[in-house]
Amino acid sequence: MKALVQIAPNTLIYREEPDPGPMPGEAIIKVEAVGICGSDMHAIHGHDSRRPTPIILGHEAAGRVLTGALAGKRVAVNPLVAPIDCAFAKEGRPHLSPRRQILSMPPRPGAFAELARAPEENLVEIPEDMPAQHAALAEPIAVSYHAVHHGARLLGRPLPAARCAVLGGGAIGLAAALVLVQAGAGEVWLIEPNAARRATAMKAGIALSRAPEDGPEDGSCDLIIDAVGAAATRAHSCRLARPGGVIVHAGLLPGVDGVDVRRLTLQEITFTGTYCYTPVEFRTVVKLLVAGRFGALDWLEMRPLSEGAAAVAAIDAGAVAAAKIVLIP
Repeated sequence: MKALVQIAPNTLIYREEPDPGPMPGEAIIKVEAVGICGSDMHAIHGHDSRRPTPIILGHEAAGRVLTGALAGKRVAVNPLVAPIDCAFAKEGRPHLSPRRQILSMPPRPGAFAELARAPEENLVEIPEDMPAQHAALAEPIAVSYHAVHHGARLLGRPLPAARCAVLGGGAIGLAAALVLVQAGAGEVWLIEPNAARRATAMKAGIALSRAPEDGPEDGSCDLIIDAVGAAATRAHSCRLARPGGVIVHAGLLPGVDGVDVRRLTLQEITFTGTYCYTPVEFRTVVKLLVAGRFGALDWLEMRPLSEGAAAVAAIDAGAVAAAKIVLIP
């Protein structure tokens, strides 16, 4: 099969790789679409020791099953795998398992390839006429869905009565804003410094897409989703939160700078992390995607897998207005 392989930091090559072999309880999928995630970018830049080179990245995938009980079916792939005997898995929270695995992290090759392998229980059927690039959005939207509802459970008021702000207009941030709208949040702001991405968000239906200096006033937001996780956005989140508000930290950038612990304490502001999603949430998001509940999904850009290295370079250069690039093998 052909695959996009990272052989060193900032070095991707498109080359021939061995086909994945069958394993009990797992299926081979012909990949039809696979998104580039922020965590893929961290790994490509050499900032993720969990993903040593050479490696096939990519975990936001959809395609057609070639083997096993679902052979012939089109599916969205839940890339998160946890052993069934883990206490967290038994609780329905495998994303918290210390023994979790994910496609694109050893020992599981990713989906930047013509073929990928995943447990059959991780495959969620999609309609024959559903665009593969839309199904590939199930994974990042599930991340956002989990983040929003995790934060909503911690709020002291109903979500329809809440003013919400999302920091960052990439795929996770835009998807979080769309999830908030779909869930009936009272007011949804998306804060993004890149004008092209703000325009993309407004086109997607987020009317209050603003530059940081034009966002809501400090101390006025009930729920803040930090989809960047940088020092500047952590500090901004702390300023925006009202007394008793909730900050959900979804970004994966390193460091703790920017967190105003004194304000969190004196104003009883909840600061919580969020990671991935549950299997139930992933399936729920697929159903919502099929039902068209997140809009036209025209905020992505498709490129051939063979041009993946150029796509990564364009993202690094800030030359991509789309919130997500999806690669097509």
